[in-house]
Amino acid sequence: MRLILAIFLLISAGGNAQWKDFIIGVRGDTLNRVDIKGKKQGPWVIKVPDLRGERGYEEEGYFVDDLKDGEWKRFSLEGVKIAQENYRWGKLHGKQQYFTYNGGLLREENWRAIDPANQYDTVSVYDLKDPTKEIDRVVVKNDGMAMKHGKWTYYDPREGRIEATEYYVMNKLQTDDGAMIADEDLRPIDISKGKQKPDTATTKTVQKPQVVLDYEKKNSGKKKIKVRDGNTGNTPEP
Repeated sequence: MRLILAIFLLISAGGNAQWKDFIIGVRGDTLNRVDIKGKKQGPWVIKVPDLRGERGYEEEGYFVDDLKDGEWKRFSLEGVKIAQENYRWGKLHGKQQYFTYNGGLLREENWRAIDPANQYDTVSVYDLKDPTKEIDRVVVKNDGMAMKHGKWTYYDPREGRIEATEYYVMNKLQTDDGAMIADEDLRPIDISKGKQKPDTATTKTVQKPQVVLDYEKKNSGKKKIKVRDGNTGNTPEP
């Protein structure tokens, strides 16, 4: 019996020898692993306490080479799910959902992360009335952050009905006619000709879509939502 126990301990010690630091979860899982190079790897649980009026939370997910990867879930300290996010290369990527502290769905976002190995990326722009119809292609510079890309939906968290919908193409709000709001940093490039569109395309006065005007009117005077760039950086250890 002692021999079996000794062998078990040797196997356990050998399996954890690759980790510089880790904790054992309530189910016996090895969590919060830090490898010999000091990088976070595998499943993590991070707890943030209440601080200066900001409510604390707990989140769980996976790290790959010190970067968040795949699905991450965030819970209030009371156990209510308040966010479900997806990551790639440590940045927001794909569909994200955010909830109130009572569990009601608040909004759904879509983001796109760019491979850090690429300086530029090319994305398609689709007709809002016919999502299967491509109307343009846009080249964007990789600034090391995720970008709003796709459909954003805002909900009434109590009744679950949609209050507003927006469509983004790499951080640019798309209007019904295919124009982009706040498109001053990089003009779309005509892929077929390999040339930039003329300056007149960027100086065109763009009217906000009615759904955006209705949303701004309804929420005027309320506390403004902070704009996020999708770049999370490294999360400090708990």
